[in-house]
Amino acid sequence: MARPRIVSLLPSATEIAVALGFGGNLVGRSHECDFPAFVQDLPVCTATKLEKRLRSIEIDRRVQSIVEQGLSLYEVDADLLKALKPDVILTQTQCAVCAVTPDDLQAALDSWVGTKPILVSTAPDDLADVWQDFRNVAVALGTDGEEVIDGLKARLASIAPTPSCLRVAAIEWIEPLMAAGNWIPELIGIAGGESLFAAPGQHSPWLAWDDLAAADPDAIILMPCGFQISQTLGDMGPLLSHPFWPKLKAVRDRRIYVADGHHFYNRPGPRLVESTEMLAAMLAGEDKQGQGWVRLV
Repeated sequence: MARPRIVSLLPSATEIAVALGFGGNLVGRSHECDFPAFVQDLPVCTATKLEKRLRSIEIDRRVQSIVEQGLSLYEVDADLLKALKPDVILTQTQCAVCAVTPDDLQAALDSWVGTKPILVSTAPDDLADVWQDFRNVAVALGTDGEEVIDGLKARLASIAPTPSCLRVAAIEWIEPLMAAGNWIPELIGIAGGESLFAAPGQHSPWLAWDDLAAADPDAIILMPCGFQISQTLGDMGPLLSHPFWPKLKAVRDRRIYVADGHHFYNRPGPRLVESTEMLAAMLAGEDKQGQGWVRLV
């Protein structure tokens, strides 16, 4: 397979393929794959059943309703997928709510004519799993990913951690409240902070307001799954109106940050390095705002 045709149905997998040098081999994408910018010109093979611009509580209720009916959150254009004739399809099994899974592709694969494409499913719980996903994608594409992995690890190792070791509450969902787990506690640790509520490799847990108040974190970083900064800022009401919110140390000390979860923290791929660099800047108390985060004032 000298130059495999690739359909990526996962944003992080798209970025992994590009990092490995196979951007030119992508022939199709998911509705959420949008980086690097050139992939937006590729045919879109999936769609979501969730309406645009819903608030976090509305998304939660809609997801629960769809799941209770035994349905998938996503639709796959099987005819387009077949027409693209991919040699490799990249997808995931980490979260059925977040993106297309192999189950969503089953009907298309069952009716496939000719040689079926290689299906590569990522399933990262922590950073070690992310590096293994790089390797698995690389093997499917007929290359070696170690040089790319080593380069990303070196960049992580070069990040200067803040010496203050702030206690950090990373929030992955606003209503209902959820802490960020999986690889996020590791990134916080590399940046010099102490992650509250979740350990490395642990799936993101629901978080009670009483527990958040009792822990009284030094810093709070909002990174809702799938939300860009503007969407998170527009969904701050449940936090700002809660009686515990103004009493939190992080609020009093102005250490509340909003990060672009959609493009950075929720994508277990090469830009986790940039995510960690931004965490280090936040924990160092910088007011400088970059593309991926803002500090609330």
